[in-house]
Amino acid sequence: MLPERICRLDELASNLWWSWHPQARELFRRLDYPMWRITGHNPVKQLREIEPAKLEAAAADPRFTSMYDSVMAHFDTDMAASNSWFTTRYGEALPGPVAYFSAEYAIHNSLPIYAGGLGVLAGDLCKEACDLGLPFVAVGFMYPQGYFHQHISADGRQVELYRQLDFDEAPVNPILAPDGSRSLVQVQLDDKTLHIGVWQVRLGSVNLYLLDTNVEENPPACRELTARLYIAEREQRIQQEMLLGIGGVRVLRVMGISPSVWHANEGHTAFMMLERIREEVQDNKVTFTEAVERVRANTIFTTHTPVPAGHDVFRGELVERYFGDYWPSLGLDRQTFLGLGRDDGAGGQGFNMSALALRLSGRHNAVSKLHSEVSRRMWQGLWPGTRAEEGLRSTYVTNGVHMPTWVAPEMLRLYQKYVGDDSRDLMEAQDDPELWQRILQIPDEEFWQVHQLLKRKLMGIMHERAQQRWADGDISAEQVVAMGTLLHPEVLTIAFVRRFTEYKRPALIFHDVERLKRLVRHPLQPVQIIFAGKSHPADTASKDLLQRVYTMAKDRGFRGRIAFVEDYDMHMAHYLVQGVDVWLNVPRRLQEACGTSGMKASMNGVLHLSVPDGWWHEGYNGANGWVVGSDSAADVAEEDRADAEALYSLLENEIVPLYYAMDRSGVPHGWVSMVKEAIRSVMPVFCARRMVKEYTERMYIPAARSPVPTP
Repeated sequence: MLPERICRLDELASNLWWSWHPQARELFRRLDYPMWRITGHNPVKQLREIEPAKLEAAAADPRFTSMYDSVMAHFDTDMAASNSWFTTRYGEALPGPVAYFSAEYAIHNSLPIYAGGLGVLAGDLCKEACDLGLPFVAVGFMYPQGYFHQHISADGRQVELYRQLDFDEAPVNPILAPDGSRSLVQVQLDDKTLHIGVWQVRLGSVNLYLLDTNVEENPPACRELTARLYIAEREQRIQQEMLLGIGGVRVLRVMGISPSVWHANEGHTAFMMLERIREEVQDNKVTFTEAVERVRANTIFTTHTPVPAGHDVFRGELVERYFGDYWPSLGLDRQTFLGLGRDDGAGGQGFNMSALALRLSGRHNAVSKLHSEVSRRMWQGLWPGTRAEEGLRSTYVTNGVHMPTWVAPEMLRLYQKYVGDDSRDLMEAQDDPELWQRILQIPDEEFWQVHQLLKRKLMGIMHERAQQRWADGDISAEQVVAMGTLLHPEVLTIAFVRRFTEYKRPALIFHDVERLKRLVRHPLQPVQIIFAGKSHPADTASKDLLQRVYTMAKDRGFRGRIAFVEDYDMHMAHYLVQGVDVWLNVPRRLQEACGTSGMKASMNGVLHLSVPDGWWHEGYNGANGWVVGSDSAADVAEEDRADAEALYSLLENEIVPLYYAMDRSGVPHGWVSMVKEAIRSVMPVFCARRMVKEYTERMYIPAARSPVPTP
């Protein structure tokens, strides 16, 4: 039991609003800092394990209760959303919430239901929707085993470990049926009726509903269907996507939620549109064609995948098996139904989920300007006889990142001191380019001091992880070195941190090993490189790449200046995007839809070094980072050779000399000037606030106002 004076701490801990509000996080830190660290910054677990005497002491401490009152007042204001940006500007423009469907969400490490960038984007969008007061609900999956934890063996092989989520220690609450059972809705899968339970996650005023098949009404084999993300086996995959799309719609209906706009995030969620068409045909007695137009009117589809192989495609016979009893309820025959997923635009065979989503949504968008051009060409076949720029009725909303989540508190305080003013709150005006002109007012010495502090924090957490693995007794001395124990905070530090897969080219910088060794071992201007990322468990080629990089980290010829961080997760991501000097991104051209990690890094004063792809095609202005190469080469080998040469040349002739051009006080003024330009140019344009406002004004409100054909 909590003391009466601080009795709402339970309520606050169970709402992940605290995770992106520094004062709320500080409240739990002050409550019991050792317990805060031991529990992995999880206040639900912290409150379960804390000693009652510490709670009583906090309730009697005027400083703590004053902060508690301030945090709860801020929390209540955000929950009411009465004076929010959306309410003030648009009032009742949305008669119902936006319903957002995504296969994964990255909110906080205490809820590990994400695999990578798609989930981070979805989580950031939900948080910003709360900050702006946008009526918003989200639907996804509860993955009790989440994505895997990663260990690297002595020979450099990735080992996947799965851990079961303890629901009593997670910020989730079950939604119960009127009879008290966990099962809310059912979905027919072939010859089985699956029951679906739902967990509620609170993100301020935004509710995230997570579907779960681990309920007692289901047989044991079916309870594991939603246990893990992105199951490679195709039959289980189509089952998951049916549960998410069809089951998600039914869950919202049972809960009495009537969305005014439906937003499908990537093709995994496209069955949501089919279920709503079925509702129209069955309930409103309209034809399939009429039902499609009604659904299209308020449906938005966002695609994140610029290559055909990246889209979910199912064999026709598998789709026929699972939808043979479903398509009659749409008034369709087999051929017409299977034609909805025909992927002529991508040039492949089978039932393509993105093709289905494009046909059934009235508005669709890519996630960067360059990606929209690639997507138009890719899907031109869906509209035969039209030009690429006309065929895909698509626009783009470039991704953005949630500033309160990703900017270091130390850096944020610096921005508030010099960039904010008395008349306008920095967080409210973060998307105003004029405001960020003031970044130049920060003294170079003060900025560099904060950056070096963040760099030391990064090295500290890396050393701490290595120390723990060594204490566990399952790694060798050379593995301890490979984990970064010999890195130094005063050395120029480059990070390659992202999912390990061939097209991202994690090994490009090792194209000429001897040349790289000369760079990292320079006696006066050395370089060190940090790698982190996971390979998909079923992707053997990517695992081989990871092993190659890890082997380099153990090579004594690099003198411990190549490191690999195991088990890259959201917690470690904060330290990395805030604490390195250069963020390296070298995917093959036109294969990166957007990429958001470089945005996070730039906002923290980390310079971006990237090929001109994804968001960097829009973001690079010649003075806020560097571009590796230009146009792609005729073949893969030549592209790798040319880009590696360009990368080495930039490092040797521009990046390393600029970093080490320090005055007597140790401040590299030219470098800091470039960093300030990166922050000034990236922060207002690539923040989630700009992104969500853009979705609201260009997509959501027009969709809500679209005339719906009457039956």
